[in-house]
Amino acid sequence: MGLSILAGRDRISLGSGFDLRLLSALEVLQARREGAELTENDRERALCSNACLLARALERSEDRTPVFADGRAALAGMTVEEIASLSARWAAFSRESDPGLELSQEELEEVKKNSGVTPESGCAGGC
Repeated sequence: MGLSILAGRDRISLGSGFDLRLLSALEVLQARREGAELTENDRERALCSNACLLARALERSEDRTPVFADGRAALAGMTVEEIASLSARWAAFSRESDPGLELSQEELEEVKKNSGVTPESGCAGGC
């Protein structure tokens, strides 16, 4: 994902050469679907989904390449505790980066202005 439209930053450093980055809506959906495929029973759902999310969000700081190829590789490469800790950290970062209701009126108007689709009627609003 490129720079988020609303987020002030789209990645955080974990130190030791790794970053967590925000994911696009599509990437989150893909992680959920992959997690569902890996899940054999309901007790595994959160672990598998979080591993798949981290496979997309966890990158090397130096070259921004993924640490894991997919959710299965993340499950094989991390402990349950690491997955839980990093996914909680990603969720907190995602919440912090989501401006939600904390936008000022001026910031909201700027977002609306920059993200609106302009009509293609050709009458410049006078029709």
